Amino acid sequence: MTFQESIQVCFQKYADFSGRASRSEYWWFFLFIFAGCIVLSIVSHWLSVIFALGTLVPQFAAASRRLHDTGRSGWWQLITLVPLIGWIILIVLLAQEGTDEATVSA
Repeated sequence: MTFQESIQVCFQKYADFSGRASRSEYWWFFLFIFAGCIVLSIVSHWLSVIFALGTLVPQFAAASRRLHDTGRSGWWQLITLVPLIGWIILIVLLAQEGTDEATVSA
């Protein structure tokens, strides 16, 4: 999946927490959000904050779909509430290769 396709798909599925997202879809979208925040923070801090808040729901939705692709529940995102180690665990889970659709239990 290309950079533009992943952004388009993630915004089309703005609040869709079901389904699956490939690694490329999630990480291209993450790069878009990260780069957007950096660029907008150079222009204006408030624009960066507004952009970050406006893309918060699609970020959670894309991460939830990515976790579904690895055979886990989207609720694993709550592991970030554990200081320091939670973020590391979530990044590892999001970076893992997706599972075969037939092996994922509903």
